[in-house]
This record gives sequence, C-alpha cells and structure tokens, in this order.
Amino acid sequence: MNIKKVENATFAMDREGDMKVPAYIFANDKIFEGMKKDRTMGQLRNVASLPGIVKHALLMPDGHEGYGFPIGGVAAFDAEEGLVSPGGVGYDINCGVRLLTTSIDADAIRPKIKDLCEKLFKNVPSGVGSQGRLRIDHDELDSAVVHGIDWAIEKGFGRAEDRDATEEYGKMPGADPSKVSPTAKKRGKSQFGTLGAGNHFLEIQEVNSLFDQKTAKAFGLEPGKAVVMIHCGSRGYGHQICSDSIEPLLRYAREKNINLPDKELVYAPMTHQLAHDYLGAMRCAVNYAFTNRHIIMHWVRETFDEVFGNSTSDDMHLVYDVAHNIAKIEEHEVDGKRKKLVVHRKGATRAFPAGRPELSAKYREIGQPVLIPGSMGTSSYVLVGKQKGLDLCWGTTCHGAGRTMSRGQAIRTHDGQKLGEELWEKNHIYVRATKPKVIAEEAPDAYKNVDDVVQSVADAGISDIVAKLKPIGVVKG
Repeated sequence: MNIKKVENATFAMDREGDMKVPAYIFANDKIFEGMKKDRTMGQLRNVASLPGIVKHALLMPDGHEGYGFPIGGVAAFDAEEGLVSPGGVGYDINCGVRLLTTSIDADAIRPKIKDLCEKLFKNVPSGVGSQGRLRIDHDELDSAVVHGIDWAIEKGFGRAEDRDATEEYGKMPGADPSKVSPTAKKRGKSQFGTLGAGNHFLEIQEVNSLFDQKTAKAFGLEPGKAVVMIHCGSRGYGHQICSDSIEPLLRYAREKNINLPDKELVYAPMTHQLAHDYLGAMRCAVNYAFTNRHIIMHWVRETFDEVFGNSTSDDMHLVYDVAHNIAKIEEHEVDGKRKKLVVHRKGATRAFPAGRPELSAKYREIGQPVLIPGSMGTSSYVLVGKQKGLDLCWGTTCHGAGRTMSRGQAIRTHDGQKLGEELWEKNHIYVRATKPKVIAEEAPDAYKNVDDVVQSVADAGISDIVAKLKPIGVVKG
C-alpha cells in the first residue's frame, strides 16, 4: 500500500487495485505506526473498493481492526444509487455517549464517591444479559423505538429540555418495527434501561481543564465541577438486528454474483428493498439506544438526589448525546453541488460545525458538542465540530481511545482486583464492577493514549478541543 503523510496528522492512501477512491488516515506518527500492525489498513482499502463510494474512505486516529469496516471508519455513498452496509455501522447500533453537568464541586463528591457509585450500581442494571427495571411488552417496545426519547419523556423519564441536547432530537425518523424480528424484540424488551458490559460505563468526572473558554461556557462546563458520562448502546436488540440483516444480504450477493473484497462488507443497493428493510430496523435500534441512555440518565439524576439532596438533579443538564455507530442520510457538498449521501460512521462521531441545520438552536451558532470517552483511569474530552471537518470528512471526528489489546489479552495481562485497588490507591478513582475480570479487560493500557488521539484530530484541523475531563468514579457491568 502506498501511504504518505500529506498534512499535519493526515496520511493519504493512494488508489490502487480495486480501490474506487483514495483513503485518508488522521493520526500522529506514533498512532499511525500502531495501526499498521493488524488488518486495519487492509480493511480501509476494502472500504475504498466498495461500489459508489463518494470522494474517499476515512479512518480516525482511534481506528483499529473491526467487522468489515475498521472501527473508526467513515464512508459515504449516494443516497439514491449507492448502498448501505451493516458492517459500516456495526453490531452495537448507536453505541454512543451522553454527558450531564452538575452544580457540585468535584471535591464535594470525592468523600461520597464510594456511596454514590454503589447506589448507581444498584439503580442502573448492568452486566452481560442484565435485566432492566422496566416491564414492557412488544407493542410498548415498538412504540418506544418509533418515538424515541419522546416516549420516555411522556412516561416521566427525563425532561423536555433534553431533546435539544440529543442528536436527532433522540428520535430518528423512519424507524419501522415491522422489520425487527421477534428474537430482537424479545432481547430488547428485557434489556431496556440497562448499561450492559464490556467498555460500557457510567463515570463521574471532574472538569479538569478548559481549552476553549467561550465554547465550554456555552456547553455548561466549569472547571472543578463534576459531570457524569454515560456510554452504552442498543444492547441485544441492536446486536440481533445486525445479525438478522447479514444472511439475507449474503444470499443476495450470491444470487447477483457480487464480488466482495470481504464478505463482512456485504451491502444492499439503496434501490433494493433489502436496504430499506435494514435501515428501517437499524433506525429502531438507534432510537432504542437514545432512549436507553435517556432512561439511565433519569436514574442517575434520581441517584444524585438520593445522595446529595432532593433538588440536586434540577441543576443536572444534558450537554449532548452523540451516536458513534450509525448510518445517516445527510446533505453534503460534493464537487460544488449539494448531494444526499448515506454516511456510515462506525466508531466515529458526527462533529458538525456552527451553521448546520441539523443542530438545535441551542448549538447552531456554536457547533456540535462531541464527547470522547477515554479508557478507565484516563481522561475523557469534549470537542466541537469545525468547518474543515465538514469539508474533508462529512463532519466527523474520532469516538474514543481505541483498543490496542484484545479483551482476552487484557484479562491475561492484568489482575482485575489488583488493578481496581491500584486505581483507588494511586489515582483516587473508585471502580465498581460486577467482577474483577471486567476491570481487567478495560485496563487503561488496553487502549491507545486518548490524549494522542484527540490531539491528532485537533492537529488535522477537523475538530477543536474544548475541555478535558478526569474520572473520579466508574461504574461498569
């Protein structure tokens, strides 16, 4: 592969072989070298070989090997004549992050951090296959995934003000429950309102430092104040929807003799009913995830009231909720003309600058908040979209730190019990998890240096750093 550095923190992969377009990688030199150790670059080249891809394929600095598309991969296709690929979205559809501000000083939380984390662990179900506190039937679930967070607000979860601080206002149009299998619905109804396991978490953080005072103020971020980050997705519901979509698409590819660079990149043309079936089901999972995080946020607010006083949650405001595994139809400029595209973001976050009509009035003149969780025990960040990011990469940036070590390797490398104790004794970070193995598999050194990742997108000019957040307490499944 012919890859060369073309700008600061930007590398270009020239077209070769079956590639329809070139590819760009956003990374500093150290991160770029690490990306070459597995199949990441080959997967990026395969994405660039898909028919109808527009302009280029993209890879963010947290990128690593994934299913079909690399994690951190971004690609756009014509909305009428292009395609949609489940591999470009992933199994955890609308895995995403939301951030809540508080009016509490982080120093006032530290003495109560163990009590707070224990109560959060109790009030927000977590873990593999965890069962939710909600009891709903399939019809109620169908209503929830069509109406998104509006369904939850009507049921008394959250507040109306939360809509303007949620991507897609928490309700992606076009969700079609008739395209969702009974198996997915069975898994989904029992897991609604649960955090899940793996890298999903609830984290109490301190606003450690500001890089852009004006934007931070507009986002409601104050140095020294505590914030809460929630990271989870569509649980077994979204996973089953993705699984259900693969076999019909593979069957279609065999019938049409479609030559795939990798069967995990199987796709449906936008002119085919299979594309509409997948998108209808995918949007259900998107809305499930928005609503899932919304319900969890409500229980977080209730828990803060329980620990710090009944009116504490009045000052807990949603900064934003972002999706980072999704396919969306958006308008972008291509060769001087406005064009509707199916933008796939897999392990990548929408990062629109000021002026985009999709942004609510709250952020339209500032730019979209972008939430970048780090690994357990390290920093997280808040960014904001920039015009160059819109021009160059469909208004997209990174989504997190990005793994460098498999979960199995992390478990073999670390003693979870000891790691949890060290995080508390050395870093004053309290971790509450279902079992020590969960702590081991999410060890900080199992991920890239999030500081390098975030600095890479800033150096490339595709988004700006607004604030750095430091963990105080972590709740994991």
